[in-house]
Amino acid sequence: MILFLASRPVVPRPSRPASRPGAAPTPPRRRSPLAPYRRLFAAPGALAFTLAALVGRLPGSMLGVSTVLMIATVRDSYALAGAVSAAGVAVTALAGPLLGRLVDRYGQARVAVPAALVFVAGATAMVLCVHFGAPAWTLFCCAAGSSGVPALGAMTRARWAALHRDDPAARHTAASFEQVVDEVCFMAGPALAMVLCTAVLPEAGLVTAAALLLTGTLLFAAQRRTEPAPEPHAARGRLLLTPALRVVLLTFLATGAVFGSMEVATVAAVGAYGGSTASSAVLALQAAGSCAAGLVFGALPPRGTAGGRLVAGVAAMALAVLPLLTAQSLAALAPLLFLAGMATAPTMINGMTLVHRLLPAARLNEGMTTVYTGLLIGISTGAAVGGWTVDHLAPTSAYLTPALAAALAFAIAWSGRGWLRAPLRSVPHAHDSEGRP
Repeated sequence: MILFLASRPVVPRPSRPASRPGAAPTPPRRRSPLAPYRRLFAAPGALAFTLAALVGRLPGSMLGVSTVLMIATVRDSYALAGAVSAAGVAVTALAGPLLGRLVDRYGQARVAVPAALVFVAGATAMVLCVHFGAPAWTLFCCAAGSSGVPALGAMTRARWAALHRDDPAARHTAASFEQVVDEVCFMAGPALAMVLCTAVLPEAGLVTAAALLLTGTLLFAAQRRTEPAPEPHAARGRLLLTPALRVVLLTFLATGAVFGSMEVATVAAVGAYGGSTASSAVLALQAAGSCAAGLVFGALPPRGTAGGRLVAGVAAMALAVLPLLTAQSLAALAPLLFLAGMATAPTMINGMTLVHRLLPAARLNEGMTTVYTGLLIGISTGAAVGGWTVDHLAPTSAYLTPALAAALAFAIAWSGRGWLRAPLRSVPHAHDSEGRP
């Protein structure tokens, strides 16, 4: 799809001749729904950094599944596998905002490449320790060492913001496209990891993820002409002292809990309906719904304020989860998951749009990484709570957890709607609520 969008250059249409007096007016041509995306990729270097980042972003969704399957298969302990994976998530949550701050200060290439090399070293050590039967504590050390994952998704969003600094419509389309890329990665990554770990070798998933991450990061770092200039002397402050950013962060934290618990709930529900082999396909429907909504949302001009759209998106997500509680069969569950997924992309797009508008360019990578760290913590927490719900309640009742998490996300966004509409004052050179400097 990326190749198709970029293969058609954007050229001005020839002007139409004036109509003759008395002649019927010529009806306006219908605008192609792909026109905003073709225009987006007309920027020099856009296709190159997007494809390079795609190679490096796919492994992000492979790491958890690859680590759990490798340790559980070789060491025969899901408890150890889950604990090591959780340790890696915790260290990633701590390291992510720090890496984002370093990217803003020193540049994307100077930080992303060393971070990828640290990750590859940790992942290699993890594979060797598992393969040769090293003590369990070494796996936790390796998990901490392999948590220096460069946030290529945040870096690509920063490049779009720099390329289209004076074009809010293009930034809106870019935010929508990036969310679709995220959904595609989260659909393809776990499936690829599962195939590699079960059909090739238990270690194959993590080895492949490390190779793809390093390759994609090196290719991405090589695209220097689209890299935003670092600002080493920009004013610094505590981002979380900004009320509006706290609202977005807490909303994403609860939204992540929706995602994590819904995945566990869907696997449990599909198994209860006797279709455990179809769980991957059913889960993909949710991501497919989000992809479809993201593409449509990006092609339409945004209406209202980003804060208002975020509140509306979270409300739609909370309402879309409720019908899942009524599903009694796989045939009923599948279309409901597709509809529930359609509320995901607009919520995420509007949240990231707010981060762009609330922060100056010198803090953009740090801000986006901080918000995504909240999402990551929410996913892990939601998965844990969803698992507890499945164990202590009926599997078909597991959707109570995502329903409650979605209601919490709406309550946070609604209660903070005043901060979302107010211009930012605590961070220098911020943008107002409509993105104007």
